[in-house]
Order: sequence, then C-alpha cells, then structure tokens
Amino acid sequence: MTNRKSVLGLFGGAAVAALVATGAFAQEVTLKLHQFLPAQANVPKLVLDVWADKVESASDGRIKIDRFPSMQLGGTPPELLDQAIDGVADIIWTVVGYTPGRFPSTEVFELPFMMEDARAASCAYWKMFQEHMEDGEFSSVKILGTWVHGPGMFHTADPVESPADLTGMKIRGGSRLVNQLLELAGATPVGMPVPAVPEGLSKGVIDGTTIPWEVTPALKVPELVENHTEFEGPALYTLTFVLAMNKEKYQSLPADLQKVMDDNSGLNFSIFAGGVMQDKDAPAREIADELGNNIIVVSDTSEWKALVEPIYESWIADVSGKGVDGQALIEQARSLMGGECKGAKEM
Repeated sequence: MTNRKSVLGLFGGAAVAALVATGAFAQEVTLKLHQFLPAQANVPKLVLDVWADKVESASDGRIKIDRFPSMQLGGTPPELLDQAIDGVADIIWTVVGYTPGRFPSTEVFELPFMMEDARAASCAYWKMFQEHMEDGEFSSVKILGTWVHGPGMFHTADPVESPADLTGMKIRGGSRLVNQLLELAGATPVGMPVPAVPEGLSKGVIDGTTIPWEVTPALKVPELVENHTEFEGPALYTLTFVLAMNKEKYQSLPADLQKVMDDNSGLNFSIFAGGVMQDKDAPAREIADELGNNIIVVSDTSEWKALVEPIYESWIADVSGKGVDGQALIEQARSLMGGECKGAKEM
C-alpha cells in the first residue's frame, strides 16, 4: 500500500511539473505599486488604479497589483525611484524632480513657459524618453509611462500678480527650476514633497505653494489660502512624472505577461495620464471659486518671461556639463509639442 502511494505521488508530482512547464496552470504574479498620494487623490484613483485594473484584466488575473498609497511601504517620496531600482517596490509613481539633477533631460519640460498642453507635452516626453533617456538616465529601471501635469501656478496667502509680489515670501517650489524663478523674484524657495504642503501652509512654514489646480482639493489648499495666480498661454511650469518598474522584476515575467505590461504602457498611457491630470484642473478651480477665493489671471506674461530668461541659459550650461545638449532638447520638445504631438489624444 505504501509503495503504491509513493508511486502515485511520484506520478502526481511529475504531472504537476508537466502542467506547469506547459503553462496549463495560470502563473500568479503579485506586484507592489508604491506612491506618495492618498488613495482617493486623482492620480491614484483615475490613473494608477485604471492602469492597474487594465493590466490585471488583460492578464486574465495572472498579474495582481497591490496598491500602497501614502508611502505605506516606508521611506520618503524622494526615495521612490531608488525603491524601484532596488526592488523595495515592484512599481512606483513619482515626481522626477524629487531627485533634482539626477535625470536632467526630463527638465526640458519643466522650464518656465515651456508647456501649454499636458497631452502634447506627455506625448513629446515619451518620444524623447525613448530616444534620449531609456538607455541612458533611466537605464537602471523599466519606465512604463512618462507624463506631465496641467499648468503649474501659485496658491498664496497674499495676492501675486507680478514677480515683485513674491518678494519676501516663502514658497514651496515644484522643481529646482521653479526654485530658481522664485529666487530671481526675491522669494525664498522651500523644498518639500506635495503631501507636506497642507501642514506647511497651516503652520506658516510657507506662505504659498506652486502646484496645479488638479491636486488642490486633495491637499485642502483652497481652504488654507485665498489667492490663486494662473497664467494665460504657456504654463508658468509643469512637473515630470514617471511610472517605473523594477527592471529585474519585469524581465522575470513570462514573455506574454511582459507583452501585457507593454500593451498597457508607453505612449498612449502617457498621453492618457497627462490628460487626466489636466482635465481635473477645471473642477478643482471651481471649488476655489465657490469658496469665494481670489483667482488672478495673468494675461500679459512679458514681465514674467523676461524674469526667467536666465534660467534657460543656466539650464543649458548645467546639463551641458552632464553631456546633454540642452538647446537641442528645447528645440525638439517645442517641435514635437507644436507638430507631431499637437492635439495628441490617447487611443
């Protein structure tokens, strides 16, 4: 009897091994997605969850994506990219500028008054990522999406209409290039990740912040300051984002699951993500308007553009020292946003 059970057990084990080898058993892959915003904020809810759900569905349940908002896996937002590289998380979403100067080519889209439409810029960003950054600055990680948010602007305790109004203010800057703009205007730039903005405003650590409309409801900004300054035409600034995956984890997936990841990532996803963020600007603006806040619209931006001219010159010189042709990137980005990527829409 014992021998019979042993023989059956051996045959059973061989059968299971054969089934696994032929793919008859569904392979389960669980991926940890880590990011810095609360789960109910627009990007987690309307971009990352939509993307993750599509990946899970397209894989017929073979891929499961566990979502960890608000830095639940530990660490700080500036550490997210290294968490993806080191495998602390399998996938992360982050602001590239949280690691200033480390990925210099992305900053071309963050230059003042460079971007006007988030979809066009996100399209150009992906195309330029593939050409200039994939095998260079981002070679240690698998990038799944590249996008920017809608127009960046000021949200302040006191009104800001001209650069002179920023003098003496402590402003949370969205990027190192925005920080340079603040310094040129006589303000004091304060570096802090977006989740720290509400506390910074409520405690008076900062007098204002630079963020797009889209994220203001999640941070309660319209309840903490009464003045908002937006710009007609090209945006004061934007920020670049990446959805990045641990390279080894991606390479460990079977070819068909790699294809699922690829099919749901890339150019169309990047345009979609940037578009969602931009589309959520309008309803967020309405909240501030309904509260009776002061919304300042700067239609003549000539004084602001004159102020930021040195930023272009210093950026080109800075990235040149890192082997990057900044002027060529500026020209290519403008050409793509005004041509091939103009009016870009997700499929």
